[in-house]
Amino acid sequence: MNKVKVLIIDDSATVRQILHTIFSTDPQIEVIGVAADPFAAVRKMKENKPDVITLDIELPRMDGITFLQKIMSQSPIPVIIISSFTQKGTGIALKALEYGAIEVISKPKVHTKEALKESSRQLCDLVKTAARARLVKRAKPRTNSSLSASYKAPKLASYHSQIHGKLSDKLIVIGASTGGTEAIKSILQSLPPESPGVVIVLHMPKMFTNQYALRLDSICKVRVKEAEHGDPVVKGQVLIAPGDQHVLIQRQEANNVVQLHDSPAVNRHKPSVDVLFKSAALQVGKRAIGILLTGMGADGAQGLLEMKDAGAYTIAQDEHTSVVFGMPKEAIKKNAASKVLPIDKIAGEILRKSYLGQ
Repeated sequence: MNKVKVLIIDDSATVRQILHTIFSTDPQIEVIGVAADPFAAVRKMKENKPDVITLDIELPRMDGITFLQKIMSQSPIPVIIISSFTQKGTGIALKALEYGAIEVISKPKVHTKEALKESSRQLCDLVKTAARARLVKRAKPRTNSSLSASYKAPKLASYHSQIHGKLSDKLIVIGASTGGTEAIKSILQSLPPESPGVVIVLHMPKMFTNQYALRLDSICKVRVKEAEHGDPVVKGQVLIAPGDQHVLIQRQEANNVVQLHDSPAVNRHKPSVDVLFKSAALQVGKRAIGILLTGMGADGAQGLLEMKDAGAYTIAQDEHTSVVFGMPKEAIKKNAASKVLPIDKIAGEILRKSYLGQ
């Protein structure tokens, strides 16, 4: 198998050396060059086109976001943003994902040998996955008033008259990883304000999840917030798990609430999709709809199977629209998905199952 060719772009010589050392430990990765700024990077890219680029955001002469936009508009290459993020910079990082970055992660932790080992494994896995990623062409943003193509407002109104109040009986759980920010946005922007309650696990660093929720809340008809311990799962609201805690569904009397747990990582992730899905299988059963979206690894596949076995309706995103067909693929292999759908059909399927129960 050909090695994955990587170009490292960072203005810090120390960081360039750390990343070079990390990637050099993997026999399947070849570092073809390092650059301190985008202009030096372009010269390197003319000499030897990389399969993957790692890119810092704060760079001299041209910032990383501007360079990312140029790459994705002219000659798309999988880009992983590796940067030192502050709370102020999270909005910029989220924009990088909107502009086409495969993933956004913090610079490697090197304060302990174990931390460096885990960061190294994560980075090498991510680079190899990025090399195989599908670079999905970004569609023009839809307006807040738009719904899914198959479920326009007149039809939604007729569903209300047929089956009034049954939306509150459903609970939607969604899991995603690499490529998931845009996939989730696509679904939520297509849901009307009276949609069933939604709980989401997205593999995203701690500092990003609240900003991501706020961003979605500003462009969606449903309310979106970062989940807090004890939040009820209610119609018209989406809860996103914090980036450093597991989230579970707990039945309390006639209501479903979320519980946050600071327990060890599951499937190397915290929050873990499996933790959410397994709790939905146990607590909600056939009244749940489980959706597993794009992402590397297998987190969520077993949980989706347990949901299906408990009578829930389950959906996996298809290969063609997945940036990384890892998590959905594993679920499909387990026969955990009731249906496999492209991302633009999933919101409509949620509404169909919620309003008509078909």
